[in-house]
Amino acid sequence: MNKTELIDHIAGNADISKAAATRALDALIGAVKTTLKKNGSVTLVGFGTFTVGKRAARTGRNPRTGDAIKIKAAKVPKFRPGKGLKDALN
Repeated sequence: MNKTELIDHIAGNADISKAAATRALDALIGAVKTTLKKNGSVTLVGFGTFTVGKRAARTGRNPRTGDAIKIKAAKVPKFRPGKGLKDALN
């Protein structure tokens, strides 16, 4: 499912226009991004939790040349599914 299909699904199930569904989805994504930028977490009970993880700096290899390269430390988004989502899949 891509973003357009998700918007269509939201609009149909919530009985709202596609424009309103687009604004709602964009607001949700924006809120998650803003919170994660501040090193916070977003918990949607029954769905899951979005958090920020830390990846340490490390040495990697350039696949073309085989030379060693330094890879910087980075913050990465993580998602931990909730019980409701896990139960829906099993």
